[in-house]
Amino acid sequence: MYPEALKLLIEEFERLPGIGKKSAVRLAFHVMNMEKSKAERFSRTIIEARERVHLCSICQNLTEDDICPVCKSAKRDRRVICVVEGPKDIVAMEKTHEYNGLYHCLHGVISPMDNIGPEDIKLRELMARLTGECEELILATNLTVEGEATAMYIARLVKPMGIKATRIAHGIPVGGDIEFADEVTLARALEGRREL
Repeated sequence: MYPEALKLLIEEFERLPGIGKKSAVRLAFHVMNMEKSKAERFSRTIIEARERVHLCSICQNLTEDDICPVCKSAKRDRRVICVVEGPKDIVAMEKTHEYNGLYHCLHGVISPMDNIGPEDIKLRELMARLTGECEELILATNLTVEGEATAMYIARLVKPMGIKATRIAHGIPVGGDIEFADEVTLARALEGRREL
C-alpha cells in the first residue's frame, strides 16, 4: 500500500518503544513532509548523537566526555551512590534538587524470565567502585518485581563490605517508573528511604 522506502521508514519508527503502527505512520508522514534540509539535519542529529554520546567510565551514565559532569563535580557527596536502572532515572532524580551524591546506572535489571542475569547489567562496574569512600548505596531501581529483586541482590552483595544499602521509600507506586514520577514524589521517596 505504501512505497517500499516509506514502508521501511514506518517499520523503523514502529521499532521504537511506545510507538505503535498508527504513531509510526504519523511520524513517517511527518518526516516525508519536512523540507529536505530539515530531514537531513534530523538524520545527521541522530547519527551525531550515536557517535558522540557514550557511557561515563565511572557511573555508566550517558555523556560526551570520558567522565560525566556529576562524577567530575567536586561538590558531590562521594560517600553516597544512588543506583538506578537507566539514564532517564538520573535525570528524574536530578530534577528533585534533593540529592547531592553520585550515581550508578545499571542499564537494566535482573530478570530471569528475560534471560537477564547480574552479568548482563552494569553490576561488575558498580562493585569495582565500592573500594573507596562509599558508605551508602541508595537502591533506586523501579518498584517492579525485577527492580525489587535487583535491589535485594545488590543489598546482599554489599552487606559483607560494611556498606549501608537503603531502598527508596514507596512514594512511587509499585509498577511505576521513576522517570515518570514528579519531583515531589521523588523527593519524598529519597527522604523516606530505608535500610535493606
